Amino acid sequence: MPSRLETSLCGVPLKTPVLAASGTFAYGVEFREFVDLESLGGIVVKGLSLEPMDGNPPPRLYETQAGMLNSIGLQNIGVRAFVRDKLPELRESKATVFANVFGYSVEDIVEVVRVLEDSEGLAGYELNVSCPNTKHGGIYFSSDPVLLAEVVTAAKNAVRSGRPLIVKLSPNVAKIQPLAIAAADAGADAISLINTVVGLAIDPHTRRPRLGAGAGGLSGPAIKPIALRLVYEAAQPVKIPVIGLGGIATGTDAAEFLIAGASAIEVGTVNFWDPRAPARIAHELDQFLERENVPCVSALVGTLNL
Repeated sequence: MPSRLETSLCGVPLKTPVLAASGTFAYGVEFREFVDLESLGGIVVKGLSLEPMDGNPPPRLYETQAGMLNSIGLQNIGVRAFVRDKLPELRESKATVFANVFGYSVEDIVEVVRVLEDSEGLAGYELNVSCPNTKHGGIYFSSDPVLLAEVVTAAKNAVRSGRPLIVKLSPNVAKIQPLAIAAADAGADAISLINTVVGLAIDPHTRRPRLGAGAGGLSGPAIKPIALRLVYEAAQPVKIPVIGLGGIATGTDAAEFLIAGASAIEVGTVNFWDPRAPARIAHELDQFLERENVPCVSALVGTLNL
């Protein structure tokens, strides 16, 4: 990749600012036949919990008019199996890997981080806070600044290696700014947003939901305008880097997120129909920079004119 795409995120050098988003690129190793993992900006692996999870009943995916509705249910092999079976292969690929972690209690999240801290081959962590805290009546970590600060502080304190902690925020809130500030004040090294937008699809013939679990998370091009707005709003009150995601399918999409204030971006739903998308989008972003006479990708960050 051209040098103008090179950047860094929380001190982690990246060949490009384009990363593969969690939940859409499996554990990374499954995509080696399609793309050189080392050449990518980075990979955020499928969310990891303390114990394996089976996920939600099928059907789990439904294609909407401008995106995709999913209700996977955070199915994963568990953090210990990931360390044993997947991480060694990722180390061999020399990819830049971020582990996405989640849990339904602060204690579980801390334990997931602790297990990963004892392992080599990771560049950092992305904390998914779009889960209900079962010890606080099911209130979502992502919707309450106090709960968010609690879990971010605990996760950050569990990191002894110096690896950065990225906090992934949800769009399903009234105001994003208080949550961005709470994450930053609690020690987050960066924030990423957005996660999926809650939605529902109905089969009019059966009069039942299209997904086995009922509602699901909407992603893809349909949510891009929402994501751009929230990235811009979240970037204003904090000084830590912002990673933007939500409906990115082209290099021009990526440029828009950088202009809105993102220092890097993640691509997700597009991976389902184009497994080479992270590399392609990086190439298209480089072409955009060349056409616009922008010397380096960092020069584009936060240049929105209002």
